Amino acid sequence: QVHVVESGGGLVQPGGSLRLSCVVSGLTFSTKPMGWFRQAPGREREFVAAINWDGSGTFYADFVKARFIVSRDNAGNTLYLKMNRLNPEDTAVYYCATRANRGRYYEHSAYDYWGQGTQVTVSS
Repeated sequence: QVHVVESGGGLVQPGGSLRLSCVVSGLTFSTKPMGWFRQAPGREREFVAAINWDGSGTFYADFVKARFIVSRDNAGNTLYLKMNRLNPEDTAVYYCATRANRGRYYEHSAYDYWGQGTQVTVSS
């Protein structure tokens, strides 16, 4: 059984930073491309970042604008998202997901296993 568990969210002031973590079990993490998505209240889930299986390739949504960095530790079955210069528009539930063999990296239908999400709130 596959488990995907995010952590690291919380309340942060505008301009601050957070690092999200995602631990995956029940599959061979080191062979799986991974992605981060987010969903704000009243909005659709949107792509944030993706990384290929060995970390050699990363992809970001335009709104990230070099503020976020996605990385992975295959030995520890963990995916990370370091978020810098956060602003209130970044407030959302952030989800980690494992990539399936379909679709494009920025489409949520391209991912098969999802975590429950971790809340990020940016507010003064």
